[in-house]
Amino acid sequence: MEWIDIGANLTHQTFRKDFSAVLERATRAGVRQLIVTGTDERESVRAQALAAEHPGQLYATAGFHPHMAKHFSSESESVLRELAARPEVVAIGETGLDFYRNHSPPEVQQRVFERHLELAVELQLPVFLHQRDAHTRFVEIVRAYRDDLVDGVAHCFTEGPEVARDYLDLGLHIGVTGWICDERRGQAVRRAVAQIPSSALMVETDCPYLLPRDVEPQQVGLPVKNRRNEPCLLPHIGRAVAHYSGRDVGELAASSAQVARRFFRIDEPPSPPA
Repeated sequence: MEWIDIGANLTHQTFRKDFSAVLERATRAGVRQLIVTGTDERESVRAQALAAEHPGQLYATAGFHPHMAKHFSSESESVLRELAARPEVVAIGETGLDFYRNHSPPEVQQRVFERHLELAVELQLPVFLHQRDAHTRFVEIVRAYRDDLVDGVAHCFTEGPEVARDYLDLGLHIGVTGWICDERRGQAVRRAVAQIPSSALMVETDCPYLLPRDVEPQQVGLPVKNRRNEPCLLPHIGRAVAHYSGRDVGELAASSAQVARRFFRIDEPPSPPA
């Protein structure tokens, strides 16, 4: 089976000492391609640079996470525009609303979110979306731009069937993480995944965050002291998604990879040497 991780924060500092090993473990696990998430100006530049160093394996997004919206400027927008012109940058984002902690003021988040959507419309790129504790306003803003957007994915989906239906009604794709592996917090998304059609479903780790709670690192070949999430755990997440949605895991791997390649407009990677 081959997988695509649509949300990997590989620019995170915890990956800097052993980045090559992380990619090797991902490849051995069948994770053939990864989308590196851009979360502000600096990290978007780093994401693009990583993707350029690993053509055909890594791609990147360019944007400002809502936590970082207060740092967005006209100069930042110019950088995003330049990054988006590069072939390895395949989406605008991460962008959206996060009213859980409000690291950036809500009114700033909304203004920056709308500017990202306008940029995505102008450049005809899909958007990589984030929402936490802001569902109603998020849906209102996306709906206002949806007719002109190429596409969008609600990444790191953690909510239930009702929210999933709202996203599907907007024609959005949905990305599911290892949150589904959490027996305490994952009950809602476990109920939702069966209602997400294969044509809209993708899988992701959101690494190094959201290490699946049911994983012991040494059982999957990770260092014992390593408590971060890694792309090599994507098949574990995929098995959980398959289980709770009543799908065959092989069919899920194939369909989610096909959907991701169509969504991000990327080609299949070259076949590994025999």
